[in-house]
Amino acid sequence: MVKLIAIYKKPENVEEFDKHYKEVHAPLAEKMPGLLKLEVNKIYGSPAGDSNIHLIAEMYFETKEALMNALSSPEGKAAGKDLMGFAGKVVSMHFAEVV
Repeated sequence: MVKLIAIYKKPENVEEFDKHYKEVHAPLAEKMPGLLKLEVNKIYGSPAGDSNIHLIAEMYFETKEALMNALSSPEGKAAGKDLMGFAGKVVSMHFAEVV
């Protein structure tokens, strides 16, 4: 199993970001073919105190090929376009293998 991990730093306007993420972006991402699970984690701090991370989203897929197919699908491209429009300055994306 593999996953695509999106790590979002704290945006300038948290309320506006959260509304767009919940109402627009997550529903787009959930339409990607082959997506097994979308898990969203809201960061509230760290062992050292405050954190500059706001959200971590993990999207699970059965295989690397399924993940790449999802990203290149029309649904994946729509989610990617939306992502760059509202969070391009605060997001980093990572591929991970569940071990």
